[in-house]
Amino acid sequence: MRTLPYGDRGLLVELADTADVVAVADIVRAHPAAPELLADLVPGARTVLLVARPGVAVERLRGMVPAHKHRISPKSGAFGQGLSRPEVEVVVPVTYDGPDLADVARLTGLGEADVVAAHTGRPWRVAFGGFAPGFAYLVGGDPRLQVPRLERPRTEVPAGAVGLAGEFSGIYPRRSPGGWQLIGRTELVMWDLERSSPALLAAGTTVRFEAVG
Repeated sequence: MRTLPYGDRGLLVELADTADVVAVADIVRAHPAAPELLADLVPGARTVLLVARPGVAVERLRGMVPAHKHRISPKSGAFGQGLSRPEVEVVVPVTYDGPDLADVARLTGLGEADVVAAHTGRPWRVAFGGFAPGFAYLVGGDPRLQVPRLERPRTEVPAGAVGLAGEFSGIYPRRSPGGWQLIGRTELVMWDLERSSPALLAAGTTVRFEAVG
């Protein structure tokens, strides 16, 4: 882990993996000084960007970041202890009829029903957003569901498609190209500018998938 200045008001924390990103983001959000010092927190795949409020020295943000890796690693047992994690939970109803469901079953050695059971069987967590407005990278699911991206991405994936790629699951917020393994679809709208918070799934949100249809 290392920290780097990022412009006049930013501090970029570089981390080993997404699990540490989620843990650091939780710790920073729970820090007593966060409301006073922090204007924004932007997690990425291997980074967390802290943005200071106007007039706050960037150096003050360093005190919000855990000093040692053993304090942030989930494997150390510190993950989730004493943290004020966001209480937001979104239930996502999914019709599991995706075009790649059979291939995911073959790649994982599971039956199609078992893939669905694994995907719905434990909560996921929004680690960060990217790719397109409203697209959330979800982590924390059943490790048996880790599958590679498609060798040839599709030129068009419909909005609401639910996919898997590597350690992540995600929901396409709009029609776009994409290379994830598609296992189902949902009717929920991921991105809506008419909402006070356009993205349905913000970083830190807990997501539970529910099989329907």
